[in-house]
Amino acid sequence: MRSPDTERATSRVHSFVLQGIEAVPCEVEVHLARRGLGGLTMVGLPDAAVRESADRVRSAIQNVGLRWPWRQATVSLAPGDLRKEGPVFDLPIALAVLAADGVLGAGRATLDESLVAGELALDGRLRGVRGVVSLAMLARRLGRRAVIVPSANAAEASIVEGVEVLAFDSLGEVVGVLLGAIDRPRRGSILDDSILADATAEVDLAEIRGQEAAKRSLTIAAAGSHNILLIGPAGAGKTMMARALPGLLPPMSREEALEVTRVHSCAGVLGESRSLVAARPVRSPHHTASTAAVVGGGRIPRPGEVSLAHRGVLFLDELPEFARPVLEGLREPLEDGMVTIARAHGAVRFPAKVLLVAAMNPTHRGRRVEGEQGREEQSRYLSRLSGPLVDRIDLHVEVPAVRFEQLVTARPGASTAALRARVASARALAARRQGEDRPNAHLRGRELDRLAALDDAGRRLLGEAMEGFGLSARAYDKIRRIARTIADLEGVEAIALEHVAEAVSYRILDRAE
Repeated sequence: MRSPDTERATSRVHSFVLQGIEAVPCEVEVHLARRGLGGLTMVGLPDAAVRESADRVRSAIQNVGLRWPWRQATVSLAPGDLRKEGPVFDLPIALAVLAADGVLGAGRATLDESLVAGELALDGRLRGVRGVVSLAMLARRLGRRAVIVPSANAAEASIVEGVEVLAFDSLGEVVGVLLGAIDRPRRGSILDDSILADATAEVDLAEIRGQEAAKRSLTIAAAGSHNILLIGPAGAGKTMMARALPGLLPPMSREEALEVTRVHSCAGVLGESRSLVAARPVRSPHHTASTAAVVGGGRIPRPGEVSLAHRGVLFLDELPEFARPVLEGLREPLEDGMVTIARAHGAVRFPAKVLLVAAMNPTHRGRRVEGEQGREEQSRYLSRLSGPLVDRIDLHVEVPAVRFEQLVTARPGASTAALRARVASARALAARRQGEDRPNAHLRGRELDRLAALDDAGRRLLGEAMEGFGLSARAYDKIRRIARTIADLEGVEAIALEHVAEAVSYRILDRAE
């Protein structure tokens, strides 16, 4: 508001700050004065991009034909103890300045009921920003009627139900709509079950000749959300099978699609062409990727590949070639489904519930070498993977080379569509037993004792395996989870001896100390 002598004016607009993928309310307060040292002062822990807003805002306001008669402007971004980053505050600052200057008039009522975000070009055009899905979710939680965002972010904001989306191409258009001089159509939610699709697969399993045992393990992995490692010589079909696995997974639910889209929006990888991540994501980082790129991090923490693969598949080809810190950094996310990144000013968390699919050769040469020398070479190559990491991979599957006769004469095996139907039935059985969003791979402690109980024969076999292989307590639980999934694929409730035996066979990398 203006003071009686019109020498000073104040106003505020509501925006947000990203903390990981969480949106925190932020008040953009502006104080204008006709006297003073001149310039625009920014307070509230702004980074360089936020401080540069001063030049973008001043130029944008003038280039859309509005005045800037004030000598001194002070902008406060509250709360003052949270670091602010990026150009997301350009539009809120500009609207707060115009509201304080009395330009918006009756439009301030709409502004007070909305959350605002957007980057300004010097000529007044609006550019998209990161995290608009989280902004819309914050608006819904706070009971705000609408969000005011750039047109580039309209689609992603529209997936959040219960919030009106006011999307614009320029600052001048925002002012015109707030003053009632321009009509702007409102957008409602576009999140609909009909647009949620199966994850696309590059390869149909029917195209892969032989390897029926490996295909069986892929089906188990998809049915129970079990992490899987394929081990075999170059050219055996490991990469093809890994790229076929996403086709076995069921469509995401509405809640899962919103979670995934939110992560991609906060990472800035959603793009204008997509409003919603409708299919389960599949991420395949190169083995030269850094820890920050795969796990997440940076000076201002951003989600990594493991979080971008949330609710989908993370494919790591040539697993031992990844840097040791990268692999060790994946241990906690694989166990907890969450990445926690701590910095001096606080910690942020990113979701990371992924199905890990990894592939590797038996040796650095890409093939198995016979004899004592070959065993030593294989042991050295496998030693690049730490025991705790191997423990967190449920299924260790050997993929042998395919013989010429199999390539020529073998009939096509089961198709991806047929196996997907079996996976869906097994997942439905598990959901009825233990609830939605609790796949067998996530069962723990007492849940396993109750839902994956073994008979006497199964317990004896598992005990012998524990002693013979020197299995850890984590491996013990994983075998029970795998046996539970195998039984679900057969449509039976009781876990039998053969289910335990098959589950034990998938722990080929476990060795006694």
